[in-house]
Amino acid sequence: MRVKRDRRNAGFGLCQRLRAGPLPLDVRMFAMDQLYDQSLSNMENTLHDLSQRVPQPQRVPYKDSFVFRYAEKNIHQALIQKLARLISSLHAARLLMEHGFVQEQAALQRVLDEIREDISFLAFAVIFNNKTPLHQTYLDAFFEEEFDADTAMASTQKRPMVQRKKIRAYNTRCLGAAMDFSSNEASRTVSKTYSGYVHAASPQIMDMYGGNPPRFHVRGMLGTERQQEHRDDLWNYFYRSILAFSFAAKAFGDEVLFAKIHEFTIEFERLSGKNYGPSKQNQS
Repeated sequence: MRVKRDRRNAGFGLCQRLRAGPLPLDVRMFAMDQLYDQSLSNMENTLHDLSQRVPQPQRVPYKDSFVFRYAEKNIHQALIQKLARLISSLHAARLLMEHGFVQEQAALQRVLDEIREDISFLAFAVIFNNKTPLHQTYLDAFFEEEFDADTAMASTQKRPMVQRKKIRAYNTRCLGAAMDFSSNEASRTVSKTYSGYVHAASPQIMDMYGGNPPRFHVRGMLGTERQQEHRDDLWNYFYRSILAFSFAAKAFGDEVLFAKIHEFTIEFERLSGKNYGPSKQNQS
């Protein structure tokens, strides 16, 4: 049975204890849960704030009802939608992990990787004043309706997709020395690894096999080494998502919000017992 959590105060106190050194696993998990709660709350508040700064979605007739659509189809509206899906996917990945469905968590993390790359791609175009024809191609495809007829079978629509390697290459060029070829290659390798979970490749499926007697664990992998591995990996996705929100804030020209998110990023690292600051990197 799960302990009822007071998310307003008790959890943050536990997060503070992470600074003191190693804690029992159950206490550390509880503390990280509270840190994730705070992160998601911050993201959601930021999303709702930024979403009010763009022209609002309009009702568009659809069959016997209507759907909401952005009429202007601009880059900031695309950023808002990507941020919304980023938060939703983080919630889902966390739920899957907590229930031991780590294969499905890993598949969703591939989605999170691409959403985060898309946010960087769009934000950097504004931040560096470097919107290219590739961005317009991306936006045209992003806002295009799925079907151009009343029924899916009658539709002739074929959504064009910007190649992922082009998006990564653009992001790498924008970041320059901060992200060299090896970093870009690492992103490609991670994507390929998680692709095995998306497409159900044999090596990834066999992670579900084990126990005494050995069997396929099809109801989740609660309490196994695999769950702990994927629990640890989820931290990376929360951290990168916070960074994605900082890029979005910068793209909206809000330096105060950008600074607040940057401060929270440092606090998120510190409470997690990690340090990615410049002084640490320079020592390596």
